Amino acid sequence: MAKDYYDVLGVSRTATKEEIKKAYKRLAKKYHPDINKEQDAEHKFKELNEAAAVLGDDEKRRQYDQYGDPDTFKQSAGFGGFDFGSSSEDFASFDFGDIFDRLFSGGGFSRERRGPTQGASIRADVEITLEEAAKGTTKTLTVPRVERCQSCNGSGAESEDSIKECSQCSGSGMSRRTQRTPFGVFSTTATCSKCSGRGRVIEKVCRQCDGTGVERKVRKIEVKIPAGSEEGTNLRVRGEGESGEYGARSGDLYVIIHMAEHDVFERDGDNINVRIPISFSEAALGGEIEVPTLEGKAKLRIPPSTQTGTIFRMKGKGIPFLHGSGTGDENVEVYVEVPDKLTPRQKELLREFDKAKKKGIFGL
Repeated sequence: MAKDYYDVLGVSRTATKEEIKKAYKRLAKKYHPDINKEQDAEHKFKELNEAAAVLGDDEKRRQYDQYGDPDTFKQSAGFGGFDFGSSSEDFASFDFGDIFDRLFSGGGFSRERRGPTQGASIRADVEITLEEAAKGTTKTLTVPRVERCQSCNGSGAESEDSIKECSQCSGSGMSRRTQRTPFGVFSTTATCSKCSGRGRVIEKVCRQCDGTGVERKVRKIEVKIPAGSEEGTNLRVRGEGESGEYGARSGDLYVIIHMAEHDVFERDGDNINVRIPISFSEAALGGEIEVPTLEGKAKLRIPPSTQTGTIFRMKGKGIPFLHGSGTGDENVEVYVEVPDKLTPRQKELLREFDKAKKKGIFGL
């Protein structure tokens, strides 16, 4: 009857995985055949690895605890395990902790076959005016990029007959290698070195692209810029990036929006701001003035006794919301403009006004 796995490792049945790991590392170093030359060292080393392979795996350990002893567990659970024979390889070159983690925590040694790589995404920057942001626009961008070769349609081969199944991996894209380690014989899989995981090789490469399947081009791409776009708006155009490997999709084009400065307006989110001068008489008596908007001129009513710095809101005269419905406002700030030069008559009238104002205040 085989020894109980817990006894082999010298741990209790309630031992944690970390305790099992420490016990295994300590005993494996003691009984490894490359170090311990005792007659039964190899047999003990094999027992240690078998015990660790079961107790270090949560599912195998659960099954083992259920069956109670190694012999019944192997027969009932169909545990074949690994070949835990000794190895002639140099013991010092192995990290027991690392190999324990990889073997008994589900990491394993296998690798997935590498699929075709998607094309890279590219970036383009474009500047728009405030008027274009308000209405939306279309821009034609000049974009240098890698594209699928037109001659071979991205295959990299001179003709379809030039594409053959890889003889090294039989078209699987993966190669298998068997290696003896301190824990026995392991089979590992890796990307085929001959076909780089593609499963096929090209006997005659395309002359246009030298077998790469791609070529450098400069394209003009029209991009629709929605109303409401602002500084830093990021637009994604699917499939307009660089071409991927044969059988993979192209990358995307990311368009970054920048706002040009405006001569009249200042943007504040979805609102626009503007400062407009008014005369002293307009401020005092009130009236109607013309103000600029993004759609042309508009009338604005100025009430009597308007002070410098007063802000009037013109609803819906701003920038459309980029996300959702609605439009921002135009904020008009007025200030009283003092004339640079006055005629004698204007000076006389202002003096009379000033006297009348003082008389009204002081009762003179």
